[in-house]
Amino acid sequence: MAFFSNFSGDFAPLFHLLDDYDVHQAYRPKPRTTTVRSFTPRFDVYELNNNYHLNGELPGVNQASLDIEFTDPHTLVIKGRVERKYSDSTSSTNEHAEVPNDASSVKSLQPTVEDEDEEANDAASVGSSAQSSKQVALQEQTNHKYWITERPVGEFHRAFTFPTRVDQDTVKATLKDGILSVIVPKEPAPTFKKIRVE
Repeated sequence: MAFFSNFSGDFAPLFHLLDDYDVHQAYRPKPRTTTVRSFTPRFDVYELNNNYHLNGELPGVNQASLDIEFTDPHTLVIKGRVERKYSDSTSSTNEHAEVPNDASSVKSLQPTVEDEDEEANDAASVGSSAQSSKQVALQEQTNHKYWITERPVGEFHRAFTFPTRVDQDTVKATLKDGILSVIVPKEPAPTFKKIRVE
């Protein structure tokens, strides 16, 4: 004796509809989104009697790309950007000096009103083609093929909320050897002053 009748036949069209929808969503082209690389820098935060100390690892950060600000009386926000930049150690500085910049090469190719010999024109065109081939070779050298990329690059954002009010006007921050040190003084406790009534 069965307490429940066989309902699988009644719901079969519904299950087929859900399966068709799932297959349709799986084959739908995904919109291309650009991902912004980000990372979270590591910080040590400790408290002394009169202030808070924050020491964070920010290798490769320039002072110009670092922002430190208060969003409210208790919250300090540190944000910035790290970019991957390498110096090309395989090429010498002489090669860089020989390659002219674009402004001077464009200026030298401007037509003039003077009459010149045909041989001089041929020599100038050979010289400009040699310079352009050096530029192409230099650009090809700068295209690197990365085998491993472990360094943190991109944007970062950290927020620190302090349990007590802090003195925002006397905060000091230094960046040395990839370590950001921020000293946040505590705001002195308000003192109660009794006013004498006359």
